[in-house]
Amino acid sequence: MPVLTMSPTLGDLLKYELNASYCRETVTLKAGTNYALGAVLGKITASGKYRLSPAALVLGDEGAEVATAVLIEAVDATAGDKTGLVVARGPAIVSKAALVFDASVDQEAEKAAKNAELSAAGIVPRDTA
Repeated sequence: MPVLTMSPTLGDLLKYELNASYCRETVTLKAGTNYALGAVLGKITASGKYRLSPAALVLGDEGAEVATAVLIEAVDATAGDKTGLVVARGPAIVSKAALVFDASVDQEAEKAAKNAELSAAGIVPRDTA
């Protein structure tokens, strides 16, 4: 019998939000990445586009090193800029286990720092069932 695996869903990620009309925004995602549901994003100051939030400053993408939003849908932006729906402000609670970080965020201390940055925006990462 084949084993079936299910992709993560919004319910796996978003555990609480006060009001979708207030917490969510449509944003432009920078080209070159296939963004997964739960991607932790930062906003590039110069262009206003969002990208995966790196652990440290990336030349040309200044500002994105601060995590400010969580993507709530998968978006393939490998061929060009695309729009995506994010939780941009709280109060909201997201599952820590469902968050997807940039490849440069590979240490627990870096993940904790990203979680703290999200918390500052009212998006609280929690260990949830």
